[in-house]
Amino acid sequence: MKIISKIRFFLPLLLFALLFSCKKPETYPLIPVIEFVSFTKIQNAQGKDEKGIMKISFTDGDGNIGLASIDTLAPFNSGSIYYYNFFIDYYEKQHGVYTKVELPMTNNSRIPIITPDGENKSVKGDIEIVLFINNPVSTFDTICYDVSICDRELNVSNIIRTPDIVVKK
Repeated sequence: MKIISKIRFFLPLLLFALLFSCKKPETYPLIPVIEFVSFTKIQNAQGKDEKGIMKISFTDGDGNIGLASIDTLAPFNSGSIYYYNFFIDYYEKQHGVYTKVELPMTNNSRIPIITPDGENKSVKGDIEIVLFINNPVSTFDTICYDVSICDRELNVSNIIRTPDIVVKK
């Protein structure tokens, strides 16, 4: 009687362990891939859209996304395009056509190192960034962003464009 109850207890555990231990690790391309997830506007006390939170998802097959704060030698030096690894271009819809606008401060950013421990370095996740969206020197109210990321081997991801963002001025 005791043997049968032990079998009933351990058999489901053994089957569960077999099912989930045979799962293959996820693999992704070595060049980062990104997708747009969402954009949320944040209003100031006067009811105007001031900031936005952009969320993207990413995958990278070798997990070499990110830069350390000490990564400041070439090609990651401050004068290089690769000082940043999260590239964000700002566009305004001017007379029905999107026009790239150079802002006084860059929206580009540095993603910190996120390489996972272990043998499988494939990584996926989400990145959120807060952006100022209300250009005070412009009367145009519709904007969008082009976004890409770069890994430590200088592989640049695909470029994604956000949907139209109508800014309450």
